[in-house]
Amino acid sequence: MKVVVTGGAGFIGANLGRALLERPEISQVIAFDNLSTGLRSNLAGTDVELVEATILDPDALDAAFDGAAAVVHLGARPSVPLSVADPVASHHANATGTIEVLQAARRAGNIHVIVASSSSVYGANPELPKREAMRTAPISPYAVSKQATESYAIAFGHSYDLPVLAFRFFNVYGPLQPAGHAYAAVIPAFVDAALRGQPLQVHGDGEQTRDFTYVGTLTRVITDAVVNKVTDLDPVNLAFGSRISLNGLIDELADLLGFRPAVQHTEPRAGDVRDSQADNSRLRAHFPGVEAVPLREGLASTIEWFRTLPDYQK
Repeated sequence: MKVVVTGGAGFIGANLGRALLERPEISQVIAFDNLSTGLRSNLAGTDVELVEATILDPDALDAAFDGAAAVVHLGARPSVPLSVADPVASHHANATGTIEVLQAARRAGNIHVIVASSSSVYGANPELPKREAMRTAPISPYAVSKQATESYAIAFGHSYDLPVLAFRFFNVYGPLQPAGHAYAAVIPAFVDAALRGQPLQVHGDGEQTRDFTYVGTLTRVITDAVVNKVTDLDPVNLAFGSRISLNGLIDELADLLGFRPAVQHTEPRAGDVRDSQADNSRLRAHFPGVEAVPLREGLASTIEWFRTLPDYQK
């Protein structure tokens, strides 16, 4: 089985490529990536094949999808604050890019497509836990673009019988996730700052909550979905109902690091959701045997990975 992963040189994509190649059913993995945020080095030591191209190029997509049995569409312009700064670029990459991927999948013979949506689509809806059937209320351009991603995939399933599955990711973290830039996700940003002896930047009071998912758990679920050709014409939360505040996260990190980093509070960011927690009933209906890596274990693995990098070695 040949599998194409758009955004395959990124944090999640590179971890997924490794997980896919561990399965005997999968013989070839293509990482389709324009390297705008992905890195060649993320694929070092793997048999994943890199195709450097943009998902806005239909000819490049057709060449990569030729002979593929499945596509995992992770390619996107990430980050809520980045989308607030440039909403048009986020729309082109995330909404138009998804249509191009879906059209290419149709041309390749209606191959299985798994797309990455986001918990950000729940937005201003305060109800917890977040259930897939509840009203979405995006409050950032990124969230709107992810709503478009999943909606286009499901619409293609209805309109063209394309076998699709739209996962809503919740705050994925783990090895290979980049830090050290203005739009870094919270866990790598915190670990990076702590290891450099710098204060942790907390936007707001730190009592906002998140449902974190370790990347190894997420890639196992997606790999099972690829191998077993799991489809659904409704979105599926890919998270496990855990919920922790950023202040609680800092406590966990301090315990694992062996010291308490300084914390600096700043103004809340536009577009950020206050609270997040997934209902995972639909996920468990599709994947009844899935076991989530606990937060503490995932954080320990993430810190260990950071400490292997030259920037953090003393």
